[in-house]
Amino acid sequence: MMRIDILSCVPSLLDSFFAHSILKRAQQANHVEVVIHDIRDYSTNKHRTIDDYAFGGGAGMVLQIEPIARCIRALQAERAYDEIIYLTPDGEQMQQRMVNQLSLKGNLMMLCGHYKGVDQRVRDMFVTKEISIGDYVLSGGELAAAVLADAIIRLIPGVLNDETSALTDSFQDNLLAPPVYSRPADFEGHKVPEILVSGHEAKIEEWRYEQSLKRTKERRPDLLQ
Repeated sequence: MMRIDILSCVPSLLDSFFAHSILKRAQQANHVEVVIHDIRDYSTNKHRTIDDYAFGGGAGMVLQIEPIARCIRALQAERAYDEIIYLTPDGEQMQQRMVNQLSLKGNLMMLCGHYKGVDQRVRDMFVTKEISIGDYVLSGGELAAAVLADAIIRLIPGVLNDETSALTDSFQDNLLAPPVYSRPADFEGHKVPEILVSGHEAKIEEWRYEQSLKRTKERRPDLLQ
């Protein structure tokens, strides 16, 4: 069973995300264990302070190294981690191939930044991988951690009802997914392509590949380079 530990200074932001749908069922079926930790629990300050002004001045507060280090070391004393991931806009761009690799790991730790980020020494001493979910800035790393965890968990064998489903997602073969349809076959004159109701499996797969290729050429030609 995979275990994902998420370190946050606003852990309640993540509560709902892992309490529903596929992610909830994955935990109930013991495919994955997700544990969210409040960094404030590791502060020695009576006010549970975990941030301070940046050396050198400038706007914004910085998450201090001491409470984060205590939290990480406490978890490391219990188990070994394959990766300690920091979610940050200047990290490596998240890609499907990266997610595929992470889904094969056993224990992952994710650190959510906040304010102006974490003390650089946290990154130097503990973090093994830095990941960005896009070229934009969020208020904190909680949403990014949730996105990454979701992408990883759905790839774990047994999580999805149809284990081939994840293999046909966009980006798995550097192609975008083809169009999909469901009932009714005719909605106000808009009909499902005849090939999809033909029952000819080989021709359907060929059509889907052609549609994936066409869609990728039109929308993401960079994936074909």
